[in-house]
Amino acid sequence: MSEVKRIAILKPVFGTEVDLIGEQGETEPYRILAEFQLGDRAYAGLQSQSMRKDDEIAFFRILIDGEEEPELESIEADEEWEAVAEAYDDLLFEGDERP
Repeated sequence: MSEVKRIAILKPVFGTEVDLIGEQGETEPYRILAEFQLGDRAYAGLQSQSMRKDDEIAFFRILIDGEEEPELESIEADEEWEAVAEAYDDLLFEGDERP
């Protein structure tokens, strides 16, 4: 497995929250929980107010295109999503001994 490294791409641009547009066209604020690099890709763990109640986290790929603001892309492949979720857990328990 690739090494996980903390990064800061979204927070310098958006602050602690980013607004995402839902399927119905409504915007909803998501708190930026973590940004990290796994292999050669950047990812973000985000959480809306409603997700916080159920302790759920949404993971997105961060795309950087030159001078443009970073964009978020959904992770469709289950295998990639699982790897990203595991990397996020590794960041949470950084320095802790895990069984």
